[in-house]
Amino acid sequence: MFTHQVSSLSQIWLLGIVLMLVQACSGSVQPTAGGSDMQSQYDEDTRRMGTVVNDATAMVRAKGEAAFEAFRTADSRWRQGERYIFVLDLRGTMVVHPDSSMEGKNQLDLKDINGKPVISGLLAAASAVADKPEGWYHYEWPVPGGLLPRWKSSYVQLVTVPSGTRYVVGSGTYNDRMERPFVVDAVKGAVAQIEQHGTAAFPLFHDRTGPFIAKDTYIFVFDSKGVDLVNPGFPNLEGRNLMDLQDTQGKLLIHEMFKVVQTSGSGWVDYMWPKPGDSVSTKKSAYVSKARMGDEWVLVGSGVYLADAPKSILPAKKMTATELMALVREAATVFEQRGEQAYPEFRKLGSKWFRDETYFFVWTMDAVRVFHAAEPRLEGQNERDLKDIHGRPFGKMFLDVAASPSGEGWVHYLYPEPGRIFPMWKSSFIKRVTFPSGKQYLIGCGIYNLQMNRAFITDVVNRAAALVEKQGREAFGQLRDPNGPFFFMDTYVFVEALDGTELVNPAQPSLEGKNLINLKDIKGQLVVQNEIALAVKDGSGWMDLYWYKPGQNSPARKQTFVRKVQSGQETYVVGSGVYLEE
Repeated sequence: MFTHQVSSLSQIWLLGIVLMLVQACSGSVQPTAGGSDMQSQYDEDTRRMGTVVNDATAMVRAKGEAAFEAFRTADSRWRQGERYIFVLDLRGTMVVHPDSSMEGKNQLDLKDINGKPVISGLLAAASAVADKPEGWYHYEWPVPGGLLPRWKSSYVQLVTVPSGTRYVVGSGTYNDRMERPFVVDAVKGAVAQIEQHGTAAFPLFHDRTGPFIAKDTYIFVFDSKGVDLVNPGFPNLEGRNLMDLQDTQGKLLIHEMFKVVQTSGSGWVDYMWPKPGDSVSTKKSAYVSKARMGDEWVLVGSGVYLADAPKSILPAKKMTATELMALVREAATVFEQRGEQAYPEFRKLGSKWFRDETYFFVWTMDAVRVFHAAEPRLEGQNERDLKDIHGRPFGKMFLDVAASPSGEGWVHYLYPEPGRIFPMWKSSFIKRVTFPSGKQYLIGCGIYNLQMNRAFITDVVNRAAALVEKQGREAFGQLRDPNGPFFFMDTYVFVEALDGTELVNPAQPSLEGKNLINLKDIKGQLVVQNEIALAVKDGSGWMDLYWYKPGQNSPARKQTFVRKVQSGQETYVVGSGVYLEE
């Protein structure tokens, strides 16, 4: 068993592929996923890497194990900067790697920070498609000598040496953007899985530790009538007939996809589509193909979001986060004076309480929705178990905020606007109120696609600090929860010890347990050292730095708020930040 953290189907798939490796035919191939015409669509760095892998494979085929020593030579064409050749045997033993401590060891249990099996995935990629002894695999891995994991796309080839032994030879490029040939490679692999396993392959496409979800790319599947069968990026669309769906420019994108596969069997379609978690659409190019599934056929596809492509423009927000907080607090005063008698006033469309996307809702403290201005049909329902498309329990979060000592705060979650199908990030400000009857309720109002600002960050840090102060290290698990209140959009809470040890970092968990006191950003600033000094000196405060957004390879400007927290005999620094557009 390669990893106990992968789904059973993933394990079967990986095992099957590795067994196929033993039987596969070797041969020199180019790093193309759709024929020679696809080669020109790689970026220059990827093309150079593919050429080096081809040449390395040819040398191993000719010289056998005698070629390996050349791959270990620093500053050679085989080992330059971030790029290097690695060699695996089919048992998962690392034979060649720039980190000599990894050589000679079986690495099948090696995983990236997301739990994705690295070595077994690389082995599988070398023969994921019959008669194709090469492929791509995407995972997060640090650069040589680096600290933070970055998205890496590795190209591997299966080769047989003169003695008959088989190896997988590969190299990788660090790139947080998918390329067209990567997508073609993924779709061909998905088609092979569907034609072999039918609907039993669908869970594999949803598996975030498997080979079909990487960066912002995922597999989608439609039946012949246009019903969305698989959509890990937008699971709320599954089961819906989307044949007449239009993008933001009016293109019938599903119609176009079906036209391509019915005419040519496979091909590309350009359209506007949001990235998972984004509230705006951007230009996307999807590769689609037919696949046989029993007596039926399905459409299988995946897409690449085009670099520097224009995005759809959202209407300018008519209200800031600060203004929304003020509006909710004003509404609280009205409800505390008039109670249920105020409901008709809050239902008036066009009033300051109900206009555009802004509306109020009222819940009892045991989660019964008693008022909803935009959708009265929802009234009377218990919403304690309400979750967004990724399982974030925002119903419980509403209640927790209302029951907190402050009685108010922000909750962020993915939720579609009334009448829309795409979930968008929504930020709701929740406040506990007491009606004239003496009964307590929570009221709330939210805005879609509000940009993170200092008010949000201060709120989440203060709540995290209160939790750490009360529970100490027992609170750390809650701070790491990807579906909890402290990890949303590209925002997360971190915790540092005074000696610089990273105790909590859900976005870069590989940093936890490491002393980062001397860590510098790209401007030479001592990030952790300065955060600790600020919190100790002033109790709390803001600082500017450069840091990596979760899942991206380039640092971005970030404003971070930190607070000193005392819990028993332990002192911690708790912080979070907002990324700024340059």
